[in-house]
Amino acid sequence: MPRRTDIHKVLIIGSGPIVIGQACEFDYSGTQACKALREEGYEIVLVNSNPATIMTDPGMADKTYIEPLTVESLTKIIEKERPDGLLPNLGGQTGLNLAASLYKSGALKKYGVEIIGVKVDAIERGEDRIAFKQTMKELGIQMPKSAPCYSVEEAEKIVEKIGYPVILRPAYTLGGTGGGMAYNEEELRIGVERGLSMSLIHQVLVEESVCGGEVLELEVVRDKKNQKSTVCFIENIDAMGIHT
Repeated sequence: MPRRTDIHKVLIIGSGPIVIGQACEFDYSGTQACKALREEGYEIVLVNSNPATIMTDPGMADKTYIEPLTVESLTKIIEKERPDGLLPNLGGQTGLNLAASLYKSGALKKYGVEIIGVKVDAIERGEDRIAFKQTMKELGIQMPKSAPCYSVEEAEKIVEKIGYPVILRPAYTLGGTGGGMAYNEEELRIGVERGLSMSLIHQVLVEESVCGGEVLELEVVRDKKNQKSTVCFIENIDAMGIHT
């Protein structure tokens, strides 16, 4: 895509503390984004609460904020810096969740900030388990039996129809945080309570398990013009069950 001339300052959200699912790959990708965008002449404002990263090294961005990764904190930074664009998808789950929350709060519209690199509706379709399931249905893609729950009692009723074992997938935790498997009622109760507490919208998808199945994975990059490139094709040597 050609260089955009209507954007001059870009805000990049980091992933914060290094945890499983949001590890060094986001520090690496965020660092490369800072380098690439600065080479193109854009001014970079970086926000990351973790100083022990490469992306927060002095000189990596034009301005670096070691501040809490919250809607309130980011809104104040946006008000002060007035970026034209917000690049959230290099901050892992934290960046995506914050971008969605900033959009819903009206802060981005108020200060004229455009989310770049990913669209808000795409974040919601990928993160909200109901929206994702509906999208797959519209595309004609087969999915395991599943239903969303907002309480342990709802989860128990779903399992009566699906049967054990089940996969528990909290919404807005694509990194796998709070997810897991349940083989019995006790594991279900513990897993659902944990997932609901960690989900941004307190929603958990209770899904039929397909453990033991063959795993074939395609990684595809697509741009807004619907141009696609297959980065790699993976055939996992282990049966499905180890990965989220």
